[in-house]
Amino acid sequence: MIRKSFVLPLLTLFASATDNGSIAATHKNTIAEKPAVHRSSSAHTSVSLPTQVKPVPDSLFNKYYDATGGQKLWKEIKTYTTHQKLSSSSSVNYDVVVNADLANQSVHKSRIAMKREFIYVAKPNDGWLKIPLGSSDKATKYQVNGLNATEKSNLVSEMYNSLLPFYDYKSRGLIASYAGTETINGKKVEHVELQGKGAVYNLYFDGQTHLLARVREKSDGVEYIRTYSDYVKSKSGISYASKIVETNSKDKKSTTISVTDLVINPVFDQALFQK
Repeated sequence: MIRKSFVLPLLTLFASATDNGSIAATHKNTIAEKPAVHRSSSAHTSVSLPTQVKPVPDSLFNKYYDATGGQKLWKEIKTYTTHQKLSSSSSVNYDVVVNADLANQSVHKSRIAMKREFIYVAKPNDGWLKIPLGSSDKATKYQVNGLNATEKSNLVSEMYNSLLPFYDYKSRGLIASYAGTETINGKKVEHVELQGKGAVYNLYFDGQTHLLARVREKSDGVEYIRTYSDYVKSKSGISYASKIVETNSKDKKSTTISVTDLVINPVFDQALFQK
């Protein structure tokens, strides 16, 4: 015979265990409903470092403008004239005068070699080349040849390159992107890439002075590399590189461009842009 005093404690224990199991399950479900909180010991504490923000291309362009006279002066440019002397050991030296009307998208370029002036003009709906005829000691007569679409486009690009490759780049359909930092001649430079229809510009800005140090341009399958130096201030207050050394992948020759003058907002006789 089993003693009643022994059975009762067992029944009580069974009931208690069943109740506790229910409570434990409920408690477990309650915990599962709460988000887990992970705690680490001080020895394994991880710190999230802020992500380095890449410079916006426009901020680098603005630093250049500020370093060369100020954004206000640059924004006020409507026309300009620049005088250049080009010299190379493998070709005849010559002078170039560029008259640019940015507001009307018109450019007049004179190339003068051995007292003979070749005139290139591009306008929104037209473009031509005037070739001098006869000897230089007589009144010059010109043969006028039309420019094809590529020649005209190249002349318009030169209008901006003679001033600044990235000037007014958005309205020209170019897209700018930051490409990181590099080292050129032992100096850190900021690299910006400009891309557009038929052309790619790689611009390198000095990390300390913010001046344009080099440009690599790819156009019509040819790569041009221009190194900028010897910045001087014009009478208008805008500084510019007075020395540019250019090489290209086509003929491999090196040409030194000495910019002797930059005139901002001259008033042009519109006959300059007429045939």
